[in-house]
Amino acid sequence: MNRRERAQYIRRRLEELYPTTPIPLDHRDPFTLLVAVVLSAQCTDKKVNQVTPHLFALADNPAAMARLPVAEIQAVIRSLGLAPQKAKALSELSRILVAQHAGRVPDDWEALEALPGVGHKTASVVMSQAFGHPAFPVDTHIHRLAQRWGLSSGRNVAQTERDLKRLFPSDSWNGLHLRIIYYGRQHCTARGCDGTVCEICRTCFPRRRQAADPPTRRHSPSNPGAGACPRRKSAARSSKKE
Repeated sequence: MNRRERAQYIRRRLEELYPTTPIPLDHRDPFTLLVAVVLSAQCTDKKVNQVTPHLFALADNPAAMARLPVAEIQAVIRSLGLAPQKAKALSELSRILVAQHAGRVPDDWEALEALPGVGHKTASVVMSQAFGHPAFPVDTHIHRLAQRWGLSSGRNVAQTERDLKRLFPSDSWNGLHLRIIYYGRQHCTARGCDGTVCEICRTCFPRRRQAADPPTRRHSPSNPGAGACPRRKSAARSSKKE
């Protein structure tokens, strides 16, 4: 398969495996999604979902979050890692939302990326999952799979995002990036699949599997002992000193 054929197969197979694409981070509206995505940096969605109910019980809107002391936010999210930075970012972005956006998450790329703690990937998730705009959020996991599947040779997530957007139609981006995440977690993990194990890798790259399988050593009919390990000399027969 060439790159475009692989892309078509992968998209079709992932749509068969995952006909629906539920959002992994629990949320109720654009603000709670934004908060969850900020908290998910260098952390699993599962851990974030365990913490956000406690945080949202205290503050589930920008005005309430802005009123919370940073130390209190940090205490709630301390188990997620980078808690001091994340707590400060949540407090500051909430104040900006209240002061500049009438307490609402802006439906705008530039305004989102101007918020503290919000980079391009976080903005892409919010624009895609909260507002339905075509976006292809690429994190390190999608970057890894795009490399493994030969969909991109980009050296960073920005280059990989550009490659994937060229390969796939824009109306597939929002669901496809989630399907890639699901498949990577379940079947094509970083350690569990070396590029030859999962269904997509086996189908798209059969030669990898052939190269990975060691050749079977055949014994010569005329010499049944060929290929056998030679016997070690006994200690009694050897006069050499080590």
